[in-house]
Amino acid sequence: MSKEVGKADLTSLAEIDRLVHEPARLAVMSLLYVVDSADFTFLMNQIGLTWGNLSAHISKLEDAGYLEVKKTFKGKRPNTTLKLTSQGRQAFRDYAKRMKQIFQDFNG
Repeated sequence: MSKEVGKADLTSLAEIDRLVHEPARLAVMSLLYVVDSADFTFLMNQIGLTWGNLSAHISKLEDAGYLEVKKTFKGKRPNTTLKLTSQGRQAFRDYAKRMKQIFQDFNG
């Protein structure tokens, strides 16, 4: 690998969306990308995070405009439903495209 290619690859890595790249948030976004919406408990069980940890990651994604969080009640029980926003869907697509390009660059 030439130095120029190596520099280009590292530049591409530096440009990835770190908010999406974090493993727990990537898992949340990946799951929500393939479904219309999901409730908090489903996500927690699928991803294997604690309530507090998942809640913190959801807050970061919501603050970035990537997630829509809807709080309702099912009977007397609170229910939180999560959905990717159009901005979140685009961020996930951009992330996937950039990572695919990075892998292709490294593999020649």
